Amino acid sequence: MTLFAGALSGRDTPIATSKTHAVSGASLHPPFAAGHEIIVLGMGCFWGVERLFWQLPGVIVTAAGYAGGQTPNPTYKEACSGRTGHAEVVEVVYDPAVISVEALLKTFWENHDPTRGNRQGNDIGPQYRSVILTTTEAQLDAAEQSAAAFQPSLTEAGRGAITTEIKPLEHFYYAEGYHQQYLAKNPQGYCGLKGTGVSCPVG
Repeated sequence: MTLFAGALSGRDTPIATSKTHAVSGASLHPPFAAGHEIIVLGMGCFWGVERLFWQLPGVIVTAAGYAGGQTPNPTYKEACSGRTGHAEVVEVVYDPAVISVEALLKTFWENHDPTRGNRQGNDIGPQYRSVILTTTEAQLDAAEQSAAAFQPSLTEAGRGAITTEIKPLEHFYYAEGYHQQYLAKNPQGYCGLKGTGVSCPVG
């Protein structure tokens, strides 16, 4: 893997993380059941994002992690430095027979501000950027179509252009164990999620 100038080199082996989901008890790691699909979403600080999605019917497993950059197997401190290229993200494993990717994307669009670039609320930096990382062509098409459908509503509401990065997932790296299901373990912990109040006409 070619790293951008100044990128941290990371490590060859994964960092330590949790084995099971603190809420459901399901395995955080593959293999997942046949028919289940994975999409990876970044909407700012991953604590609140993970809680948002684990509550949805049809979502089987969620995991906090890092993706979209270059540094292999980064730590939280490294991701926060802005020198890995990664965003804070949540891996969402779901059953498409129960919840559609369009419904997941509607939740994604309506619960953060996808026009803010490298910022969500008081969280500033490239690690907090808005991203959709897909694992199938159908997901990629749905993500691009949902962005195109949502933009007119945002424009009408006086918002700017969507800055969300939409592309196929290359690598997902699990975050440290203490980040996994953080708000289940710390119910009064920080959650920076805040939508625009604009409804997305998909899902």
